[in-house]
Amino acid sequence: MITVLGSINMDLIATTPRLPKPGETVAGTGFHTAAGGKGANQALAATRAGGKVRMVGAVGQDGFADPALTLLQEAGTDLASVARHPGPTGTALILVGGDGENMIAVVPGANGLVDATMAEQAVASMSTGDVLMLQLEVPAPVVETALKAARAKGILTILNTAPLTDDAPRLAAMADVIVANETEFERLAGKEGLDSTRRVALLNEMHVKTGQTFVITLGGEGVIAMKDGQHYRAAGLTIDPVDTVGAGDTFCGYIAASLDAGIEFDAALRRAAVAGSLACLKPGAQPSIPTAAEVASSL
Repeated sequence: MITVLGSINMDLIATTPRLPKPGETVAGTGFHTAAGGKGANQALAATRAGGKVRMVGAVGQDGFADPALTLLQEAGTDLASVARHPGPTGTALILVGGDGENMIAVVPGANGLVDATMAEQAVASMSTGDVLMLQLEVPAPVVETALKAARAKGILTILNTAPLTDDAPRLAAMADVIVANETEFERLAGKEGLDSTRRVALLNEMHVKTGQTFVITLGGEGVIAMKDGQHYRAAGLTIDPVDTVGAGDTFCGYIAASLDAGIEFDAALRRAAVAGSLACLKPGAQPSIPTAAEVASSL
C-alpha cells in the first residue's frame, strides 16, 4: 500500500515559442488547464503504475477543486483522506517553451492548510512495510511529522526534494529514499557545478555516510543511484520532448509503485526512467502520465 502525502493543484498552462526573460512579454500560442500538484501527480503515477494508492492532502471549495481530483478518481486512487477547506485550491502557473522546458509559479491555496494532525493520522493507519511518498509543496512541519512517525513504524519513506526549499537538506536526512534532480542534489551535498565524475563521487560519499538510498534524475541522461552499497544507472528513452512538466513526478510515482510491488531496484529504476520519458511526449502533468501497459511496451 502506498500513501502519498502532498499537494493537489490545478495547473494553468500557457505555451510560448520560447520562455520569456525577466521583464519580457512574449506572445503565447496556446492555453489549457490540467490537474496537477506534485503530490497528486505522483499519486496518479503510482496508481497508473499498478499500485494501491491513497492520497492525503487538501483542496479548496472553488471551481478548481473537483477538476483537480477527476483523474485521480477515475484511476481509482483512494481520496477519502483529501480534505476540503474554505478558500482556493492550489494553483500552478506554468509556461512551456517551444523546446519543452518550463517555468512554474505555485500558489499553495489549500495545500498550505495540510497540517501535522493529517500527517499523524495518515501514518497511524499505515502498516510496517507500506510506502510513504512525500514532496515539499506542503508545509515543512507536516513532512517532518510524517517522516518521524513513519520511521517509528518501519514504513519505507521516499522524499522527492522538490520544489527545492531551505528545509530540504534537513528533511532529506530523515528519509529512507531520496529522489532529487541534479540541481537539488548539489544543494543537498552543499556543492555547486558538479561534473559527472564529482557527482558520482559525492553520491557515493553521502550514501556511505548516511546509509540512505539516493536517486538522482539527470533528464535526458537518465538516472543514477546508490542503494545498499551498490551503484546503479538507468537510461530513459531517446525522445523529442513536448512538455517536461510531468516527467519528475511520473518517475517518482513509478519508483514508489515498483518498490511497493517488490520489483528489483535496477528494474524499478529503468521502469521509472522510461515512464518519465513517456510523460514528456504529451502536454500537461497528469494527462501525460503513462499507464503500466504503455511503459511495459517501451521497456
